[in-house]
Amino acid sequence: MPPSPLRGSNRFCHLYPWLKPGANCLCPSGTKKGMSLGQSSGCRRAVIICFTIASLITAPLMAQQEGAPELTVEASRAIDKGLKHLLSIQEKDGSWDSNGEGGHAVAITSLSLMAFMSKAHFPGFGPYKDQLNLGMKWLLQEAKKRPDGYLGSVMYEHGLATLALSEMWGMARDPEDDDAIQNALEKAVEVILRSQNPGGGWRYQPQADGGEDTSCTMTVFHALASARQAGILVPNETISKVARYLEGARNAETGGFTYAPNGRARVSFACTSGGTYIAQLAGQRDTEMVSAALRYMKQQSPGVIDKGDGYYYYAHYYAIQAMVQAGDDYYAEWYPLIRDALIRRQNENGAWDKGGKQGGGSYSTPMAIIILATPHRYIPIYQR
Repeated sequence: MPPSPLRGSNRFCHLYPWLKPGANCLCPSGTKKGMSLGQSSGCRRAVIICFTIASLITAPLMAQQEGAPELTVEASRAIDKGLKHLLSIQEKDGSWDSNGEGGHAVAITSLSLMAFMSKAHFPGFGPYKDQLNLGMKWLLQEAKKRPDGYLGSVMYEHGLATLALSEMWGMARDPEDDDAIQNALEKAVEVILRSQNPGGGWRYQPQADGGEDTSCTMTVFHALASARQAGILVPNETISKVARYLEGARNAETGGFTYAPNGRARVSFACTSGGTYIAQLAGQRDTEMVSAALRYMKQQSPGVIDKGDGYYYYAHYYAIQAMVQAGDDYYAEWYPLIRDALIRRQNENGAWDKGGKQGGGSYSTPMAIIILATPHRYIPIYQR
């Protein structure tokens, strides 16, 4: 994994070259605990406001005229329709949950916030500022209820919540909210670090002796990589152990990744997608392990895109990011296929709700939006 750039104004300079690094755009690299948007809250708010206004005005032009012609009009419409659907099912307290039944609200709220952020809609800013601010504050309230730092009921939820907190850090309108995000994020990362299995992975609960599997590991490490990119300290040994875990979970014959290490499970497209992506994030981008996994993924296309083998949205949520990390050739071939497939799968209400292992409308809708919005590159962890 490359050195961690500080979160906040630095990424605005990356996205918008006219926001040149300088006194109002760059935080000293030694700032304690990764504080990201400069020394003053005024600087932080000014940069965010400039970024948001520019995003809302220029996003369609940037995406379709300056390097992202793959984001078609139909795809943009599908994204907007999906976001409107999410707004229609948001709870009064600001949360989203599993099909209105209250389940896994931490995970679904985190994913829904990420879906809006993938289109440059952030809490406190833009046309959905109030709804997103309410969602953010709900998530922060949930974090305050857990002084131990554990978010949700399983490590899948914890990983998704940690990811959302990391990507929101430095983006809140109120400096107090930003401080609350930092506090919750630091505690959440501590949970992840102390619960890593000696083999390098994670499982359902935050227990270092609780076992490990590839599916949970890829969700958790994705969040950890985002936090490190944001400026949170993640030991190199933690990352090295993840790489060793993946070596044990790969199938040498096919190049794919299995659900459990050491040959205890079959290869799956979902585990291969996520395993490939986190291997890239763990600094294994140019290894044969990643190259072989990418070959396996390409061999499964277009079947896994047109029909899917199980956990369709979850698998493709990681697959598209693996292709982004693999380079332009991989991405240019993969994105149009999954884009068109997702457009076909969207229902008239704007949701993606194939049900069962294909996703259900709760997590599949925000994941589909994030996949479709890949060309925008507004979320740092989804950039190459």
